[in-house]
Amino acid sequence: MSATLSFYQQNTPSLCQQYNSLTFESVHASWKPFWPHSGDRVLDVGAGSGRDAKWMAAQGCDVIALEPCDALRQAGKAHTGAAVTWLNDALPALSKTENLGMRFDCILVSAVWMHLAPSHRERAFRKLSNLLASNGRLVITLRHGGFDDGRQDYGVSVEEIEQLAKNSALLVKHTSDSQDSLNRDKVHWQTVVMSLPDDGSGDLNRVRHIIVNDSKSATYKLALLRTLLRVADAHAGAVIDRSDGKVAIPAGLVGLYWMRQFKRLIDIDIENSGGIQQNSNTSKGLGFVKDDGWNQLKHLAADDLTVGAMFLGDEAKALQKALSHTLATIKSGPVTFIYQGDKTNRLFDIQPSSQRRKTLSSLVIDSDFLASYGSFVLDESLWECFRLYNAWIEPLVVNQWILEMQRFELNRARNIGLQTYHDCLVWIDKDHDTRDVRKRVAELKKQDADLYSVWSGSKLKEIFHIDHCLPFAYWPNNDKWNLLPTTASENLKKSDKVPTSNRLQASKSRILDWWQLAWGEDDALQTRFFSEAALSLPNIPPQCHDFELVFEAMGLQVRGVKSRLLVGEW
Repeated sequence: MSATLSFYQQNTPSLCQQYNSLTFESVHASWKPFWPHSGDRVLDVGAGSGRDAKWMAAQGCDVIALEPCDALRQAGKAHTGAAVTWLNDALPALSKTENLGMRFDCILVSAVWMHLAPSHRERAFRKLSNLLASNGRLVITLRHGGFDDGRQDYGVSVEEIEQLAKNSALLVKHTSDSQDSLNRDKVHWQTVVMSLPDDGSGDLNRVRHIIVNDSKSATYKLALLRTLLRVADAHAGAVIDRSDGKVAIPAGLVGLYWMRQFKRLIDIDIENSGGIQQNSNTSKGLGFVKDDGWNQLKHLAADDLTVGAMFLGDEAKALQKALSHTLATIKSGPVTFIYQGDKTNRLFDIQPSSQRRKTLSSLVIDSDFLASYGSFVLDESLWECFRLYNAWIEPLVVNQWILEMQRFELNRARNIGLQTYHDCLVWIDKDHDTRDVRKRVAELKKQDADLYSVWSGSKLKEIFHIDHCLPFAYWPNNDKWNLLPTTASENLKKSDKVPTSNRLQASKSRILDWWQLAWGEDDALQTRFFSEAALSLPNIPPQCHDFELVFEAMGLQVRGVKSRLLVGEW
């Protein structure tokens, strides 16, 4: 623990008394025109006692407070109550915050910057600017005047902040000077307010160019973009490394979703002449469809290739071959030919695992298995673009994919209908929603288990519903953690909304009881539950077997989906 963090840990009571003796209005009067308003999503970095977070929440803001000091964070939680969500996170990494996939209308960094070493500031500023929503404000207060109590500080200046803002394409909207609110003679403050007028990265235009303008002899480029869109949207927990402006995810997960989306397109039999053509050369096969891999798995449905599924014997060996062939095709195809400017400036890369992969006779599709194929690497800003703008980009990719397929010779000759194309590009079968969970409820009822609605505690009757905590209409996910038993009336009333933070917290014990009863007593069911959760939810450590951690991550995912997709609350 650093000397600075230790100081805050040891002096929390007196510091909280000092901070809370002042008001938000008096401390932050100098930038009043830019204060957050009702409905704004706010990130309070280094939230301390929670004074500022509490005030902003009282204005109707959706506030997430970051505080790395355990004692301060616990005091802040007590001060703000459930109105504010607290995370143990800090500059310069902000790793847990990044995993939320949220963008903020206002980011407040108050009385923090002077503690950050100059060598960390460029990275920290880039992280903060990447978390801004369009037209969002980044507010940094700068303390001038050192400490005599053991805390470490470094020199700060408006000029440094202005240069960092320029490098990150932020506009400086306001600077101001103010005296110290605690009347310390040798301390004064400056505040800098910056704004992001658009996404600041150009990634949307870059992606649109690949979709619409890049030359294509096959659908591979579109397939890779759509695969990454799906992984970025559905698997916040898939990031295995985030450094130097890059994000690495398991290469096997990319291969798995590539296979899932092509399964319906290739294995369908149209007019007894095979699947839908995917390249312009009718005599050229697909590089990832081989006899010892793909063709040994034709009897499986796309949804059999899912996280948590177990494979044995010949099926396990065929799946491993198919994934290897798939990744080889992706690397030699779209990874090589999607670039910006010079051909060597590739947007994506596949890096092999440091350990040689062994062929397994039995396997579970989990994080370790998928990572054994190496890592898929892309720019952090592009990954965030896929996460945030998925709802806009996905339909564009699908429409362009259909246009490409319609121009291929064999598809034209068979006069394939537009609906067939769309049906074959659906990610999840419409009838593959809640079957497994309903079956589990039925099994428990046969064992005379008492089952209750997670939302109200009402005892379940013969007619019950299985609710998607995160609505399927907005975020298609059939993981076990997301499917919860409830009464029919409650499910219909909730409809396509997410639970409020208060409702989720009030239901915590019932949700944990359900998970333990349904998935915690059987090793195979428990393994699948946690495998699914680790890849789809943020901030869950590898090999997690703690239902409480999954619940906390689910709450964060609810916040992220609500923020990104503007989903209503119930």
